[in-house]
Amino acid sequence: MANFSNWIGIDDHADKWTIAHYRGTACEPEREWELEPGESGYRKLIGWLKEIKGPEQIVYEAGPCGYELQRRLTKSGFDCRVAAPSLTPRKPGDRVKTNRRDARKLARMLRAGELTLIAIPTERQESVRELVRAREAANKDLLSARHQLSKLLLRHGHRYREGKAWTQRFWAWVGGIELSEEYSREVMRQQVLVIEQREQLVAEYGRIIEKIASESEYTPQVQALSVLRGIDWLTAMTILVELGDLRRFGTAPQLMAAIGLVPSEFSTGDKTRRGSITKTGNAHVRRVVIEAAWHYQRYTRPGPRIRRRRAGQPAEQLDIATRCDQRLHRRFIRLSSRGKRSTVAAVAVARELAGFIWAIGQIAY
Repeated sequence: MANFSNWIGIDDHADKWTIAHYRGTACEPEREWELEPGESGYRKLIGWLKEIKGPEQIVYEAGPCGYELQRRLTKSGFDCRVAAPSLTPRKPGDRVKTNRRDARKLARMLRAGELTLIAIPTERQESVRELVRAREAANKDLLSARHQLSKLLLRHGHRYREGKAWTQRFWAWVGGIELSEEYSREVMRQQVLVIEQREQLVAEYGRIIEKIASESEYTPQVQALSVLRGIDWLTAMTILVELGDLRRFGTAPQLMAAIGLVPSEFSTGDKTRRGSITKTGNAHVRRVVIEAAWHYQRYTRPGPRIRRRRAGQPAEQLDIATRCDQRLHRRFIRLSSRGKRSTVAAVAVARELAGFIWAIGQIAY
């Protein structure tokens, strides 16, 4: 950081940018000003940056405005970084938050090297990530719509008891229900239509993602990660589009911390207290890794589906997958036998599964 003589923090909002410029080791900013985002704002910001004497480094926090500011400034030849907001240090007693104070704080912390900077995806990577996240959101909407229909039927005394719900037999049962009141029948009809529409949307998103997983630059990494139990093409794609190149994590604990699977800790003096996981970092990857961890609760020999995924894969990756099967199953059983709730055991197993994902990621490129 010592090579830079200008430190610029930008508080990025949809309506305005608040900019703070520190020169060298100065305690107070040399200039503070605001700009309105847009073409005019970009021209003024880039023009001002070109007039600054000496090298500069710029930072703003990741947020709903995305990476457009970073890409525009980088394309113009400036060093612009994006900080992870959940990892920005905050003083416990600091209860005053304004745009100007935030811009100042970002510039000073960048100068001190105290910010955690995130890896910026390419526009192609971000596009695929938006597709995977859109499917996840659509699946949540589908689950919500199904709950609404099942609760409507339950209020009218109808509950499906003949097997698994949302199968063809279930829908045949729903089709035979005739509610007594006109408006209730209309609500039921609309809810069924909503479910059908959302099922089609989820299926369409899934079809596109599966094609990308099998016919794109992601294919070798997807096949490599899929040798692990509980990780199919969709889970592998979620991991890859959210985290990018897994080799950027120097150690497995760094990957675990990046998805919030490490335990929180409060230690003072000779006392060490560890609590629940931090849940800081990428929640999308944390969710799919915990879901995958449940597959290790019951260890069985690899079935036809897993054998197909492992067929033709390098011996080094298969060795990692075999050790993963054995270790994580033992871990799940040991934790459960000690009286740990299955949900707690699944999270602990997910943390170790992240380590095996990291190991695969180091050799899959």
